[in-house]
Amino acid sequence: MQTTLAPEFAGTDAGREAEAILRKCVHCGFCTATCPTYQLLGDELDGPRGRIYLIKQVLEGETPTRATQLHLDRCLTCRNCETTCPSGVQYGHLVDIGRQIVDAKVPRPPAEALTRRLLRCGLTSPLFGPAMRLGQSVRGFLPAALKAKVPERRAAGAWPRRAHARKVLLLEGCVQPAMAPGINAATARVLDAAGIECVLARGQGCCGAVKFHLADSAGGLAQMRANIDAWWPHIEGGVEHGGVEAIVINASGCGAMVKDYGHLLRHEPRYADRAEKVSALARDLSELLPDLVGALQGRVRPPADTLAWHAPCTLQHGQKLRGGVEHYLGVLGFKLRPAAQEAHLCCGSAGTYSVLQPALSTQLRERKLGHLLGESASERPAAVLSANIGCITHLQAGTEVPVRHWVELLDEALIASK
Repeated sequence: MQTTLAPEFAGTDAGREAEAILRKCVHCGFCTATCPTYQLLGDELDGPRGRIYLIKQVLEGETPTRATQLHLDRCLTCRNCETTCPSGVQYGHLVDIGRQIVDAKVPRPPAEALTRRLLRCGLTSPLFGPAMRLGQSVRGFLPAALKAKVPERRAAGAWPRRAHARKVLLLEGCVQPAMAPGINAATARVLDAAGIECVLARGQGCCGAVKFHLADSAGGLAQMRANIDAWWPHIEGGVEHGGVEAIVINASGCGAMVKDYGHLLRHEPRYADRAEKVSALARDLSELLPDLVGALQGRVRPPADTLAWHAPCTLQHGQKLRGGVEHYLGVLGFKLRPAAQEAHLCCGSAGTYSVLQPALSTQLRERKLGHLLGESASERPAAVLSANIGCITHLQAGTEVPVRHWVELLDEALIASK
């Protein structure tokens, strides 16, 4: 796609990156066929190709409008279009650039601006945990819309205390320890059973995705640098000197972001090399499954029931990891089945999207649950498994069927076998 940047963008890093991405687009429209919002709304400007045109116009000097902003807001950043694109267009990076530019030029209504600020600051605040615990204590009295965002409190269980030669860093996350503490504890227990020790670095925090995707690049990048600083003492010596072999992330949305640190910090002399190393060490928990299967074979008692599997967009499109969870849990005896149709489409969670675009988000959730749960009681799975806290919370708000992280079921199967 031929692009002539306006003078204000021609000499900038963002402008050069956006231009390189735009030049790869050949207008084919394959992306439109797999875009969730285009399927719901049928508007070209609510599909990747249309949004690419809008961003191109802004970069060429056209003044963005509130309508421009709304079309970009309605994008889930699911990156399904990247999986579909035959030309390798990095749409996720482009839409982040577009949103930053448009938000700087188009003021939002006060109520909307306040909501976005509360999400950026509140979800990543140290006060989020106490606030969530307070909400859980009065959950039965909350309005339905708010109750859906507050999961029931569950005990996390004991954290293993054994030391192992093999060590990995574990990203705790910003909302997961408060909303579902059992996921991190189950991860530590499963890895411990396989002879791998989880290390929690002091000073680590949010991966940066919440702020970065809400057009606060400065805030997001600051959180990325803070994580690198917290992790680096555990990395710099290398495995041969007692360092960690990987940074393990059990929330696929966070994993997709950490794997992008090298790209996002590439122009910062102090952090570029370290960020590249961090991204190289980042592993979704599912990437350890080949090792786990070898160590845990014969030590697992999986449930006899069929379980539905929902692959988050950040796992299958963002990290390009498809089929691993289903295959390796199947080797261990779990009975997983994917969605009957549209397994590639987003469930509507998409970080803060379910708060900012509730109508579209709910439509996508109901569509996804229909394919996961089946049409009759006989088809209904005992549980739905996923790999991202956002998807788990969002899907659970629409069904009575338990929605869990796959590592929690693996942990329970290990305990059942003892």
